[in-house]
Amino acid sequence: MYYKVTEIPLSERPRERLVNVGAENLSDKELLAILLKTGTKEKDVNMLATELLTKYGSLQKLENASLQSLLEIKGIGKVKAIEIIGIIELGKRIWYQTEEKKLKKLTTAKAIWEDSKYLFVSKNQECFYCLYFDNKQRLIERKLLFMGTINRSVVHPREIFKEAYLLSASSIVCMHNHPSGDPHPSHEDIIFTKNMMEIGKMQGIPVLDHIIVTDYEYYSFYEKHHSCI
Repeated sequence: MYYKVTEIPLSERPRERLVNVGAENLSDKELLAILLKTGTKEKDVNMLATELLTKYGSLQKLENASLQSLLEIKGIGKVKAIEIIGIIELGKRIWYQTEEKKLKKLTTAKAIWEDSKYLFVSKNQECFYCLYFDNKQRLIERKLLFMGTINRSVVHPREIFKEAYLLSASSIVCMHNHPSGDPHPSHEDIIFTKNMMEIGKMQGIPVLDHIIVTDYEYYSFYEKHHSCI
């Protein structure tokens, strides 16, 4: 059973509850209701928040919502949809910057993929990152060096190693996504990886791996012991 916000006692309304008991004690629906601010004539803000959660199934899945899919919900116009996407992106960046400060030790391709795969979720063009590590294989920083078209990514080695010197990195792992959903390397990926590893040896900053990712899996040149390495 749903109640209009005006029918809910003042002390039980989402905004008042946030003030009285703290944001951490509010439900997902209540937090969304605060973000949405208002509903429509047909459904109040609580019903709209419930419909939003029902459509995506969980907050985790809501993080990948597109502008178009949000606009499909009656009661969510362009302004509300933009605000939702903006808040989600801010949350990602806060989490990302907090995690970056921890200098996590990542010693396997799977660990690196699991730690960084959220960067590539639902991207429809190739994004090329370099992960820079210290001499204990602790992550110093991730750098987005290139965003390309859906099937081509060109990165100059100069940019990759310039960042490594600036960060005093001891090693590098390259990562990029295949929006097609197939993580297997192209001929260009193989040639690029071979060249980067050769340059890394000459520069004294080894390129340990090149990981190609999709939304659900990854391909590691190091794990596959590819013939180009």
